[in-house]
Amino acid sequence: MAFELIEHTADIGIRAYGDGLEEAFREAGRGFTSIMCDLDKIEKKGSKTLTIKGDNWDTILVDFLTELIFYFEVEDLLFIDFDIEICDNDQKELNAVCYYEEYDPNKHEISGQIKAVSYHEIAVDPKGEIRVIFDV
Repeated sequence: MAFELIEHTADIGIRAYGDGLEEAFREAGRGFTSIMCDLDKIEKKGSKTLTIKGDNWDTILVDFLTELIFYFEVEDLLFIDFDIEICDNDQKELNAVCYYEEYDPNKHEISGQIKAVSYHEIAVDPKGEIRVIFDV
């Protein structure tokens, strides 16, 4: 596991890391899901493709994780893994294939609900480390 939970007053955060930005984003997605549900109970049953563009990695990270919140709230999707491709040209771009299983109350126990992604104390190091706080 290449992420860890960070206690933060009334909220919770994660520190995700890897051998580069792609792996760090993958682990940030897994860390996000781990706050809500036991990762060992989620299987890859489908996938969604996301493309997120922006001027900086902080904004792209917030947009990426906000999409995961949206898909959980609207379509009951729990994401378990991510294939991430990063493009760092004039405009930064994240392409992600996000693997999920639909939430099943008989199988998945939701242990925490994430309301939003915060810019407070956000940090994205292109060498492969991410820190982000969630409003719960």
